[in-house]
Amino acid sequence: MLGIVVVTLYPFLNVLAISLNVSSDTVKGGITIWPREFTWANYEQLLSFGGLMQGAKISILRTIIGTVFGVISSSMLAFVISRQDFQARKFVSTYLALTMYVSGGLIPGYMLIRDLGLTNSFWVYILPGMVVAFNVFIIRSFIDGLPYALQESAKLDGASDFTIYWRIILPLCKPVLATIALFVAVGQWNSWFDTYLYNGSNEKLTTLQYELQKVLQSTTAGNSAPRGDSVLQNMNRVSPQSVKMAITIVVTVPILVVYPFLQRYFVKGMTLGAVKA
Repeated sequence: MLGIVVVTLYPFLNVLAISLNVSSDTVKGGITIWPREFTWANYEQLLSFGGLMQGAKISILRTIIGTVFGVISSSMLAFVISRQDFQARKFVSTYLALTMYVSGGLIPGYMLIRDLGLTNSFWVYILPGMVVAFNVFIIRSFIDGLPYALQESAKLDGASDFTIYWRIILPLCKPVLATIALFVAVGQWNSWFDTYLYNGSNEKLTTLQYELQKVLQSTTAGNSAPRGDSVLQNMNRVSPQSVKMAITIVVTVPILVVYPFLQRYFVKGMTLGAVKA
């Protein structure tokens, strides 16, 4: 177990050490888990770029809203197709499965988003990814493992389908919902290509990942440009590798902070004793 911990932590500590090391010394190599020449210059250079704060706000908003909408919509659909009395269950399941293997492609997808009026809109980050077939099937499999007697007893007590879903199914699905929430949150937080396609020209809707990608491109271009440029002189304080490592830390830490709050739900046996004999 100790060996697994070391193997898991070393890459992260190595990235952190490089991001906190002087760029001119980093190119020599040999950095392990501790910076040889400590500096904040890499992060200062990274934070000096405009647009990062606005991008961070949009990324946080899309992560929170997208995760809530994604988990709720996927769990609702999973609950519906898990019901034995739903006549279109096989058709809907087959239709969802086909979306995992067949895609319309980039151009038809862009045309669809454009015709729906979602370009230059915040909701382009939320609506297209509300239902993911893979997540739906995972939640449905978990619901199928729950005792159906719970739903039957609730019906006998006069509970509606929505009440069964909200008051019984969702509380028992906390482990799988926490897992799906983490998947969706990581996907929303790391996404940048949709910003490039649909909101790249709108500075108010830019995301942190898209801005960080622009920072990396600017740093790489600055280090390869002719010397003597004032912008280049500022860029040469750091190397692309150092900025890349600093970017990695910036985008990783928020997920690491969220993960412990979800980990406590990664347990089984939530339904133990739920059905009384």
